[in-house]
Amino acid sequence: MRNERIRYLIVPGWHGSDDSHWQSHWQRALPNATRVEQADWITPQRADWVAALDREIRREPGRVVLIAHSLGCVTVAHWAARADRRLLAQVAGALLVAPADVERDSCNEALRNFAPISLQSLPFPSVLVGSDNDHACSPQRAMLLGRLWGAETVILPGAGHINVKSGHGAWEAGFRHLFRLQYLIDQQSLRRA
Repeated sequence: MRNERIRYLIVPGWHGSDDSHWQSHWQRALPNATRVEQADWITPQRADWVAALDREIRREPGRVVLIAHSLGCVTVAHWAARADRRLLAQVAGALLVAPADVERDSCNEALRNFAPISLQSLPFPSVLVGSDNDHACSPQRAMLLGRLWGAETVILPGAGHINVKSGHGAWEAGFRHLFRLQYLIDQQSLRRA
């Protein structure tokens, strides 16, 4: 993943990603990696989170790969549905890990303003990684979101919410999904050449 032209933008979910979260490990490990910082991690507002993502993409000098977790995945979908064409073209691809189903009955009230989830197909290659026992999104719902977003979808067995609590600290095994995304990005570039 040592491509100096590509920058990685970490898009955390609700409460952010603390130092032991795999997104923080990846930010330290990947070249040219930065993160979206939100003004309010506790009571997130959809418009604010989408605007923060938009600002960070605008700050990037070139192509960017989004690496989103949980509510960050929903933020990416909302952003892609309203972003201008120039900014959309700047996104090389997105890795969407453990999307939060903010439409589920058990969803925390603080997250409900992110519903309804944008179901438009993402205009860039994407890989969605879900789990068959994620409290925040059923595997059936993750598969549906992946299909509607146009993402290649993988459902991991017993991975929970793919966070520190479910045993995914550095989550080095997750890099294979990032490599798969890079392959999809490269394939799209070849088709356009």
